[in-house]
Amino acid sequence: MKKILWSIAALGLLVLPAYATQGIRENSKNEIARNNKATQEIRENTNKNEIARTHRHGARRDGIVRFKSNYSVEETVKRFQSIAKEQGLNIVTTVNHQAGAESVGLELRPTQVIIFGNPRAGTPLMQCNQTAGIDLPQKALIWEDEQGQVWLGYNSPRYLFIRHRLRGCGEEALERIGNALKMLAQRVTQ
Repeated sequence: MKKILWSIAALGLLVLPAYATQGIRENSKNEIARNNKATQEIRENTNKNEIARTHRHGARRDGIVRFKSNYSVEETVKRFQSIAKEQGLNIVTTVNHQAGAESVGLELRPTQVIIFGNPRAGTPLMQCNQTAGIDLPQKALIWEDEQGQVWLGYNSPRYLFIRHRLRGCGEEALERIGNALKMLAQRVTQ
């Protein structure tokens, strides 16, 4: 009998009575309420000055700061690597998404990601909240759009500030990182 019940449950054919699903519904409601509360907290903790600073650094709603490049993707990548090294940043690796697509018989416009960083800049953010480590080291995306325009993009430090709830900790470091990234991107693309 146990085997039959397990088989029915595995196939999703088991129908639970209303009293058994009450706890499931309550847990779902509680989870939704917690998520709504967390979203509201982020909104409340993000004052207009923070939003203005995010936009001042050129980030769009998706948190990506974009710069038009005067160079090809390949040349922009080379310039980024060279200038970043001059500024004391470590280049961890470069991922060529176009080559990866070609390796499986697919097409993709030129697209590369450079993973880079400096432990002196990133560690304080992780000391504030270790979840910042998911976004570190930093990444720069260099791609060619449908019109042939090359772009350099990176995650806005203000976006990371909001995402990882770094209020009261890490603001100064993020401001320095934001200014350094902006100057780096301008030098690379112009």
